[in-house]
Amino acid sequence: MMADASHGSESKSQPLETFDDLLFPFHEATKPEALHRIGAEAEKFGVDARTGAAIPYEGERSVLNILQALVERHGWTPEHETPGGPLIALARAGASVTLEPGGQLELSGAPLENIHQICMEMSGHLAELRDISAELKLAWLGIGFHPFARQDDLSWVPKARYAIMRRYLPTRGAHGLDMMRRTATVQANFDYASEEAAMRALRVSLRLSPLVTAIFANSPFYEGALFGGRSYRAKVWLDVDAARQGLIRNVLERGRRFSDYVAWAVDAPMFLFKRDGEVIENTGQTFRDFLEHGFEGHRATRGDWEMHLNTLFPEVRLKRTLEVRGADSLPANLVCALPALWAGILYDARALDEADALSESFRFDELEAVRPKIAERALRATFRGKPLAALAERLVAIASGGLARRARLNKNGKDERVHLDRLSALIAKGQSPADALVDGLSNDDPDLRSKILERARI
Repeated sequence: MMADASHGSESKSQPLETFDDLLFPFHEATKPEALHRIGAEAEKFGVDARTGAAIPYEGERSVLNILQALVERHGWTPEHETPGGPLIALARAGASVTLEPGGQLELSGAPLENIHQICMEMSGHLAELRDISAELKLAWLGIGFHPFARQDDLSWVPKARYAIMRRYLPTRGAHGLDMMRRTATVQANFDYASEEAAMRALRVSLRLSPLVTAIFANSPFYEGALFGGRSYRAKVWLDVDAARQGLIRNVLERGRRFSDYVAWAVDAPMFLFKRDGEVIENTGQTFRDFLEHGFEGHRATRGDWEMHLNTLFPEVRLKRTLEVRGADSLPANLVCALPALWAGILYDARALDEADALSESFRFDELEAVRPKIAERALRATFRGKPLAALAERLVAIASGGLARRARLNKNGKDERVHLDRLSALIAKGQSPADALVDGLSNDDPDLRSKILERARI
């Protein structure tokens, strides 16, 4: 995760006294445009290459074996949540490999200057996995919701936060465990130069997030069958702890400040905090109450606040970077399109102006109303009486203009627009990636499982 580098333990233990103290991570993160970078994240499901069965955390053919092989063969450094605890992540040269609760494998890329570098990083990661996976007879699926697994088919990654979420989230929505264990995403992280720039980027990105979810809809299956829609992942997110996810109504208007985002975040329930390496569960308290009253003799610290910010899941998240989160996971030939689209919009002044103008009139209530339709119909859903595909074409054109003006060239002299080519071709047909996945398929097909497996494979 770019620019979310950990700060010294002394800084993290500094107590928080007032609401204004909560603004520190955002102000500390501002940096001049010349230092702005892009960080991409991509999750995927590991499955048996023949049957599509989910692989467990540990065992002969497991996620743990894959992590250990990456350490031994490719120079990754193992990371444990506690000394001597289970292996849950890897680190190397500013990048990390991490695990989601159901064993989804995520590459969180290093902060890089352009999309060409991101694509090389993603390709390199898949190349490192290829031989390991072949030996274990495993495959990887780039799709937004596990196409086969039931909850009972999945193991749990042994991370303290996940155990707390496992107990808590089902009390806050019907799909909390599905979100944790059966969804996968592609995300991107962007820097910001000032409070005004950050809040504008947040505002525009949130308005456009439902459209981007439609553009990248890529999860049309549920437990081995077509569910009838285009993004089961988007459907899941409609019923996951409303206090910590969604479109954040109070930052969609002009003139908002960091304090407006904080006002939303501070009233979300907590999961936990840590003291001397010990995890303290605290799901019955908002961070505001923790700040004002403490918990069992503990007072809120800077580290507690940054941890809390990481437990919030809005469609666009503000931390030490701006994180766009609305897309399904994608196949290898589309995975770079998501960071390319957002880079073209957020890292070019004219493109950001155009995207702002395009979305300025979008109202919170109508954006919320279209989200269930997007889960079902993706770009064929209507917004203000017209299919979303027309808006998608306009947004991609805006991003393409931004990428052209950025003029970051690869070794063949092509700029970053090359990473939008396949996406543009889909949108021109009014399609999302899910439409290609389901083309010609039927729940009556006796070979449906093998066809899903072949089409979803990275």
